[in-house]
Amino acid sequence: MSKIVQTAGRNALGKFAPEFAHYNDDVLFGENWNNQDIDVKTRSIITVVALMSSGITDSSLKFHLENAKAHGVTQKEIAAIITHVAFYAGWPKGWAVFNLTKEVWNDGEGDLPYEDPAMRAHAKEMVFPIGEPNGGFAKYFVGKSYLAPVSTSQVSVYNVTFEPGCRNNWHIHHAKKGGGQIIICIAGRGYYQEEGKPAIEMKPGDCINIPAEVKHWHGAASDSWFSHLAIEVPGEQTSNEWCEPVTDAQYDAVQNQQHKK
Repeated sequence: MSKIVQTAGRNALGKFAPEFAHYNDDVLFGENWNNQDIDVKTRSIITVVALMSSGITDSSLKFHLENAKAHGVTQKEIAAIITHVAFYAGWPKGWAVFNLTKEVWNDGEGDLPYEDPAMRAHAKEMVFPIGEPNGGFAKYFVGKSYLAPVSTSQVSVYNVTFEPGCRNNWHIHHAKKGGGQIIICIAGRGYYQEEGKPAIEMKPGDCINIPAEVKHWHGAASDSWFSHLAIEVPGEQTSNEWCEPVTDAQYDAVQNQQHKK
């Protein structure tokens, strides 16, 4: 293994804080990082975990992510590492680190099988996969949609992705008690509308609570892909009733309403 040589301390602080620069370049990196008791790949992983746990998501973390990649940490490994640490250090920290990680690993472009450039760009915005074509529910959608399971036990959570202009039919989540659905936009732009009410535009981070027995639809804007997590709220005697499609006239009215804002 080639010796690690660091000059960042002297380059940035050599005149202002020469002692700090010495500790950084000669001790931290010169001695500690060159210690053979732990291999460099493991040190890189430990450092990323320590910075993430401390909430540090600036250029120093990006440097150590790049260092981890250079020393053999794969995209799948770093994704698993960050996911694991997020359970202990905090989920928002996981999101923040993933944003940097996707830049370092070239947004995972090598693992994206989609030929459509817009679909590839949309996939890069998300931590969750787009998934497979939503064939089982295709008859309830206008346009193409995709489905990726996130959780299938305790509470069902799915990532639902709509191509531009795609929307599901009007539908109702029935329940004798409890029930309903929660949708959280994670990428792109789309709409949610309850019967008799104006549509709501959804952007990443927006959350909609849908009570049982409310007729509604949701889908993508005409010029954007759209993905949301669909979380089924537990209840008694739950069922879904699929109703009529959202007509082009209804959909165009929503588009026009949003453009006037």
